Amino acid sequence: MRQRGRLLTVSNFFDTHRGGLEIVAGRLARELAVRGFEVTWLASNATPSPAVCAGQGLTVASFSVWNIAERRLGVPWPLLSPAAVARLWREVRAADAVLLHDSLYMTSIVTFLAAKASRTPLAIIQHIGAVPYRSPFLRGLMALANRLVARPLLSGASEVVFISQFVRDYFGALKFRQPPRLIFNGVDTEVFQPASAAERDVARARFDFQTTERVALFVGRFVEKKGVALLGETAAKRPDLTFAFAGWGVLDPAAWGLPNVRVFSDLAGPGLAELYRASDVFVLPSQGEGFPLVVQEALACGLPVVCGDESTTADAEVAPFLIGVDVTGTAQDVAPRIGAALDQALRQPADGAARAAFVRARYAWSAAADRYGELLDGLIGERAGAGA
Repeated sequence: MRQRGRLLTVSNFFDTHRGGLEIVAGRLARELAVRGFEVTWLASNATPSPAVCAGQGLTVASFSVWNIAERRLGVPWPLLSPAAVARLWREVRAADAVLLHDSLYMTSIVTFLAAKASRTPLAIIQHIGAVPYRSPFLRGLMALANRLVARPLLSGASEVVFISQFVRDYFGALKFRQPPRLIFNGVDTEVFQPASAAERDVARARFDFQTTERVALFVGRFVEKKGVALLGETAAKRPDLTFAFAGWGVLDPAAWGLPNVRVFSDLAGPGLAELYRASDVFVLPSQGEGFPLVVQEALACGLPVVCGDESTTADAEVAPFLIGVDVTGTAQDVAPRIGAALDQALRQPADGAARAAFVRARYAWSAAADRYGELLDGLIGERAGAGA
């Protein structure tokens, strides 16, 4: 296979962080390596580096950070050490092109400046827009960061890719160097797929769900923007439903002391897929995210999905498969809306096969990776031509 160039992909964390952005970063890095790029995936040492097999065309390397903001506030904004800045600068200069995941972070700023200084083509994948934190301080800080950091970086990047229409619309007034592209995240449909009746029974037994239980599943970090507190209020009002939380974070659903709340902190990949298949409905009342990967995973497993209204605008084609909820207001205001949406989802016909088929057709990783490969070929080719 011909070598298509040296690609540096940069994200705050490796996929061992278990966030949707990092999972996408890891899968895309592997897909591009298979397609002939010599890929280096550079991320912080806040979580362990993933295992990589020799000969796959993928190298992983880490840099040192202080991850205080996430540990204390649930905001993933690591601070780079001087050595990390130097490492990023060297890696950018050595690459033929850089693929950066999101524009808002200190990691993004250093990568952008290094690319400008070395004239290395830079493509930014923008995953999020604005996060309407309930805290006026955090909300104001987010707006300021988008104005001072995200917008200038997106305007100055060689190429920009949005992963949802919602996020694209949020930054729609910007002037870009090239028209931005819309490429939806892919889903691993070999892992995330519906279960047969027998497989579902086995999955429910593994997680000790009773036959008569109706299980509403949340997957993600336990932080404010994901709507975890809203689900706490909903669970308190709906003892007839079991609420399963898969993830980790600064909020602890187990601390609520509710008998209908279960927490699973160490699931990923096939184990997480089994929990999807053991559940009856997926719920994610988040804001500011656009199109979370877990929504696509839930649909791939055949589940009906309840989500924040904005996620229903991420892709016009997926909207009929989602039940949107207005998640603005107090938890006391929002909880009855979530409860009503869950009831609506549970009354839906059992058409899990249709949901899974839609995901396979619409969000195949092969098609998404091919589009990224073409974009990067163009950037690398332009740079080679300019240097000729």
